Amino acid sequence: MRRLLFALLALTALVLVACGAPAPAPAAPAPAATQLPAAEAPAVEMAEGELPEVNPLELSGPIIIAGSSTVYPLTEAMVERFQNEGFSGNITVDSIGSGAGFERFCVAGESDISNASRPIRESEVANCQSIGREPLEIRVGTDALAVVTHPDNDFATDVTIEELALLFSTATLWSDVRPEWPGEQIQRFSPGTDSGTFDYFVEEVFGSNQEPILSAANLQLSEDDNILVQGVEGSLYGIGYFGYAYYEENTGRLNVLNIDGVEPTAETVDSGDYPLARPLFIYSAPSILCEKPQVAGFVNFYLTYVNEEVIRVGYFPADENALAGARDNWIAAMASCGQ
Repeated sequence: MRRLLFALLALTALVLVACGAPAPAPAAPAPAATQLPAAEAPAVEMAEGELPEVNPLELSGPIIIAGSSTVYPLTEAMVERFQNEGFSGNITVDSIGSGAGFERFCVAGESDISNASRPIRESEVANCQSIGREPLEIRVGTDALAVVTHPDNDFATDVTIEELALLFSTATLWSDVRPEWPGEQIQRFSPGTDSGTFDYFVEEVFGSNQEPILSAANLQLSEDDNILVQGVEGSLYGIGYFGYAYYEENTGRLNVLNIDGVEPTAETVDSGDYPLARPLFIYSAPSILCEKPQVAGFVNFYLTYVNEEVIRVGYFPADENALAGARDNWIAAMASCGQ
C-alpha cells in the first residue's frame, strides 16, 4: 500500500511539470561583494600636480622657519593667512639671510623650513644629508632686485650693469661713473654676506667675486633690509639694493633705477628682460613633512595660495611650470612617507 502511494505521488509530479507548473526554485546563492562599474569607481588618487585640500583647523604643533630676508615678507603673509584660517600652533619666522638659514636647517637641524632667495649649494646639500635630511626645493615666486637712490636724486635714473659695478666698487664719486653726475662721494648700502640677495647681486654684477664690493669705501652692510631703506633715505648721495618688495613698501621714500634701460615690472620680470630677476624658494625635507603633519600642511597651503599673496607683498608669481614642479615635489615627498 505504501509503495502504491509513493508511485501515485511521483506520477502526479510528472503530470504537473508536463502541464507547465513551475519547478521548485533553487536555493539562493550567497550574496557577492558589491562592485561599482569601473567608470563609477570612486577616485582614490589625486590628479597629477593637484594638491589635496588642507584644513588649518585640523593641524597643530610648532613650525620653525628661518632664512632669507627677501622671502621673509612672503612667508610672513602666508603664516598670517594660515593662522587666520584656523591654525592655532606656534609659528616662528626669523629673517637671518639665506646662508644662515641653510646653516640652521642643514647643520643645526633646528628649523623645519628654510627661506631662500637662491638655490641651495652642493656643500649645503651635503650638510643636510649628513644629518639625515634630503633638501626638498619648493619654488614660491620671483623677485626683482630693486636698485634705489635718495628721493631727491634727480640725476641717476638708469644705469648699466657695468656702471652698477663701478658704483659698488672702485668709483669714489658719482662723477667717476658719469662726468655729468655730481662730484659727491657715493654712500653704499648692501645686504650682508649671509644674504642670498648679496650672493645674487655679486654673481650678476661681479661674476661671483666678492672682493670688489667688500673693498669698496663707504659701504654699510646689513642683514636687515629696513636698515638699508633707512640708510639710502637718509643719504642724498646714497645707493642701495634689496628685494623689490621692500621698495614697494617704501615707494614714496626712494627712487628705483632702471637697469640697462629696463624698468622692473611684472611684465619685464616674467619675460626675463629685467636683468636682476631671480627665483624665490622655501626648502624642507621629506622626513620633516612625514614626521610633522603641520609642516606638510603649511607647505601645501603655501603652494595653494601663494599666487593670491605674492603680488600683494610686492613680488611676482613664479612661472606656472616652476610651481607645478614644486607641487610635484610635495606630492612625491608625501608618497614616500612610511617607506
